[in-house]
Amino acid sequence: MFIAGDLFDTETPSDAVWRQALDAMDGAKDLQWWILPGNHDSLFAEALWDRVRVKSSPNVTLIDAPEPIEIAPNAVLLPAPVPSKSPGRDLTDWMPDCSTSEGRLRIGLAHGGTLTFGSEDDGAETIPVDRATTARLDYLALGDWHGYNRIDDRTFYSGSPEGDRFKHQGRAACLAVTIPDLGAKPDVTRIETGRFCWREIPLPLTPQQDGLRGAFDAALPANGDARRNTLLRIRASGWVQLPQRVELDRAADDAAPSFGYFELNDDDLKTEVHPDDLDEIDQGGALRMAADTLREEAGDIEKSSEDRAVAEAALRRLYGYVAGEAK
Repeated sequence: MFIAGDLFDTETPSDAVWRQALDAMDGAKDLQWWILPGNHDSLFAEALWDRVRVKSSPNVTLIDAPEPIEIAPNAVLLPAPVPSKSPGRDLTDWMPDCSTSEGRLRIGLAHGGTLTFGSEDDGAETIPVDRATTARLDYLALGDWHGYNRIDDRTFYSGSPEGDRFKHQGRAACLAVTIPDLGAKPDVTRIETGRFCWREIPLPLTPQQDGLRGAFDAALPANGDARRNTLLRIRASGWVQLPQRVELDRAADDAAPSFGYFELNDDDLKTEVHPDDLDEIDQGGALRMAADTLREEAGDIEKSSEDRAVAEAALRRLYGYVAGEAK
């Protein structure tokens, strides 16, 4: 089992975190664990890795040097452990010049971004997307990207055991890789490991749309475990009228408790407010004055976006209560 960096998200994890991680690996004695330090838990964290060396069981191996390791009679691992948080160079650059005995699989293990993801340091640390080819690797296992990503037939990011952001949709997984023979294309199978499913669902809306509540409900996953273990973000966009917007808010409030996490993102959703809507609040008096003021502030381009959003939310709330649509 290869861990391609960032077993820990800090160089100073608590005792409970690192001890429980080692206990979990020790409990899977049928697996040999190969741990590669990443940028979040680099070799610079000497105190951490010294404790791991002392406390880990025989089925756990910490990789602390960029040199070939015979992991099986017919397979050699070429690892690139990260020496510090920002090494400033491509740590796989030694692999093409590394010679291994004929007839053995060459498997690379590294941590970092590829050219596919861009770079913040003019490309000094990026791993070339053709590294598997230039280093004659049968397979290159990469870490750093927290989700699954296929670079080519021999180069993959497996992701993390559990998801941590909406950027990576679905459940987290590891990869089971079988290499039938030297030079053969690896057979790569995703095995879901994550409990939670991250989903972001677009919800385009228009004022002419009928059955907004139905459209909202249709976008949601089914009931039961599918909701309880789903972290959901609904990204609403377009335009709606004020009564529709109140209906949307109520629908979101009704659905939210069923999910592990629920968020209605309305950054790209605008609300049309008509005089008839304000008449439903009141045709005069203090409530109408408040509604008119809020409508004016919500549309005032000289105010900050935050202030306009607060005014619009307050107007929706006022309309909801007075029109009998309280959330």
